[in-house]
Amino acid sequence: MKVHITDGRILIGIFLCTDNDSNIVLGSCREYTNVDAAKSDLVEPRLIGLSMIPGNHIVSMFTDEPFTN
Repeated sequence: MKVHITDGRILIGIFLCTDNDSNIVLGSCREYTNVDAAKSDLVEPRLIGLSMIPGNHIVSMFTDEPFTN
């Protein structure tokens, strides 16, 4: 899952859970701070691991693959 947050960072990781306040937890998370809009390349990744993202900081979320049972 790719999550854009209010300060411009992009977090990419495995969606693990959410709660009633729209907070989400990502596992194996990587953080991208410099995003070149002209090239749309993500640069300077930082491995975070387990990350909790407050719901009020989430701008948008995207999934890579459809959910299958």
